[in-house]
Amino acid sequence: MGQCACFGAAEKERRAEADRAESQEARAKAAEAAQRRQEEFDKSAAGRAAKAQMKAMKEAKASSNQGEPVLKWQMG
Repeated sequence: MGQCACFGAAEKERRAEADRAESQEARAKAAEAAQRRQEEFDKSAAGRAAKAQMKAMKEAKASSNQGEPVLKWQMG
């Protein structure tokens, strides 16, 4: 009976190690796929437009009037 417990623990450990290896492989594949999608997006027109918009926002933020309101109200 003692042998059954040892074999069960060894099998459990082997399965846990196999699961860890599969998980690591799946994460690596997912990272590669995400990298490919990002590269494809960067090459696309939408990706270039998004990049240009982000650059314009950074420039606008850097050169904004400090303390000056964006909209000025006029009466009359």
